[in-house]
Amino acid sequence: MQRERGFSLLELMIAVAIAGILASVALPSYTSYVIRSKLVDMTDGIAAMSANMEIYFQDNRTYADSGSFTSPCQAVTSTNYSIACTSDATTYTLTATGVGSISDFVFTLNQAGNRGTTSVKTGWGTVPASCWHVEPGGSC
Repeated sequence: MQRERGFSLLELMIAVAIAGILASVALPSYTSYVIRSKLVDMTDGIAAMSANMEIYFQDNRTYADSGSFTSPCQAVTSTNYSIACTSDATTYTLTATGVGSISDFVFTLNQAGNRGTTSVKTGWGTVPASCWHVEPGGSC
């Protein structure tokens, strides 16, 4: 008497169902993780530009161009975000806008260190907010 080898159709269907359930749980978590990592990149970029603006102000006592010195208030583009800058002698505002999968996010930062969120992905919180929404659910 020879024994059959392999899987039955029922066993295969159960394995596929389990894999589908695991994927339906893992994929949203992974997508959220990727978005959060890109948001950290965006907040790092806007904070670095703010630091450059403050260094320039310490040296020149203005955020605007001063003589032959050019203000670091320039547009910056990355693979995950773009930063726009507006400034005058005593103030500046940086606006970081997400690109691609984070295009729904817009963060701001000014010379006083005031952070703001003007746009987020649906389900990530309410706007406007006086902080940067980098986690789902509205926490800052």
